[in-house]
Formats: sequence, C-alpha cells, structure tokens
Amino acid sequence: MGESETGLRARLVEVGVDLVAREGAQALTLREIARRAGVSHGAPRRYFPTHLELLSAIARRGFAELAERATAATGDGTASARTQLAELSRCYVEFGLGNRGMYELMFRHDVLASGHLGLRDTSLPLFGRLVDLVGRARPDVDSRLVAGALWANLHGLVQLWSWESLQLASGEAEFTRLLRAALDAHLGPEAAE
Repeated sequence: MGESETGLRARLVEVGVDLVAREGAQALTLREIARRAGVSHGAPRRYFPTHLELLSAIARRGFAELAERATAATGDGTASARTQLAELSRCYVEFGLGNRGMYELMFRHDVLASGHLGLRDTSLPLFGRLVDLVGRARPDVDSRLVAGALWANLHGLVQLWSWESLQLASGEAEFTRLLRAALDAHLGPEAAE
C-alpha cells in the first residue's frame, strides 16, 4: 500500500474514532464515515472490504488507548498487587464512562467474534494483567475465575453508572466507594497496614 493509500486508510479510522466519540457507535455507518472523510461512499471498501473490518480498526484504537491508560495507572509495578488492581479498575471504569461510544463498540460481540485485526488478541493482554494481579493479591483463589467475575463487575458498574441506575439505587454521587466494595467482594477486605 502506498503512502497516499495508507493515509486514506488511517483517515477513515480517525474519522470513525472522532465520530464514535461525538455521536456513539450507532453513527458508524460506511456512508457517514466516507462523507466525513471527504471520499465517495464506496472508497472505504478499498481498504475495509466489510463494515465489520472498519469497525474493528476503530475498536482497535480504543483497546490501544485503554491499554496505554492501564499501563500508566498501574505504574512501574512496585506497588502492591491490590493497589495496582484498584488503579487498573478505576482506570477501566473511568475509560468506560468517559468514552461511552468507543467502549460500546469495543465490546460488541460481533466485532470481537469476527476476528478481524485480531481484536481478541488485542483485548486479552489487559485481561491477562487482571488475572496476574488477582493471582498475586489472592494466591489462594482461581485467579482467572475471580478476574472474570471482577471484570464483569467493573463492566456492570460502567453500564449501570452510565444509565444513572447505580446513583439512584445506591445514593452515591461518585463511583469510588462502589468500586472499593467490588474489589472487597472479589478479593476480601483490604488488610490494615
């Protein structure tokens, strides 16, 4: 692919990233992305033979951003596993709440199941980090199982908080105490120092 072709391919993805941020995942049609990129409605098909492939390329950018934030949140790895888990969990929830359209796209079953661009391989390292930290924090449990339950809890927290259901049910104005309760539920109460 020549530089102008890779440039257009990258521009289509950029337009999609911007569109999902502004208008949500439902706005990501081939026609709308092409229109905003200033190309014919058939042009994206030269680089992305299916709509799902373009959606996968856009979602990949979301996974890359989340991974970058997670790495920054957990620092150099010298903090306790529990502290790193708390920071990783906070980062995950904040990303989901601050990037609703991208978050929805990233976890759409059809996008992940399609296998385009190896999205599962892009998302699995973050889960692997969660499994590792759970195993270090609680070596007495099946870390994969507990990490899966914690991830589901975090995902539910993002969803219910964004719908404002948790605020109504819990009376909480911010998610911090709910996040701490989720960690305690999956890891046991934090040991006093």
